[in-house]
Amino acid sequence: MTKKYLNELTYEILGAAIEVHKILGPGLLESVYHQCLAYEFDLRGITYKSEMYVPVKYKDAVIDTTFRCDFLVEDAIVVELKAVDAVLPIHEAFLINYINLLEKPKGIMINFHCLNIFKDGQKTYVNKFFRDLPEF
Repeated sequence: MTKKYLNELTYEILGAAIEVHKILGPGLLESVYHQCLAYEFDLRGITYKSEMYVPVKYKDAVIDTTFRCDFLVEDAIVVELKAVDAVLPIHEAFLINYINLLEKPKGIMINFHCLNIFKDGQKTYVNKFFRDLPEF
């Protein structure tokens, strides 16, 4: 896995989200955007897991929780969706925890309650343990 691959995949994910937002606009429930983004991923041949269980390891035990990430795309990027006025620090904390618990290099927060996904509705997060990936 390289930074180039992750950047290209990020671009594909955001392109799919922009397409969904272009057609639906803001103002719907997160669950609607979730279903439509899954459909858009299917159309684009992007592999993903939806509503994936996020295990919590504590000492020598795996704790049974209800944590679920919205999408794990290409087994590399965690995608969290929101349809809120503002993404709060707690939302960001969940995503950061998901990428750490799943040991994935990158996460993307997409908020559909905005006018422009690319400009105002997305933010990427990098897992500190993966910052030294090769460029190519």
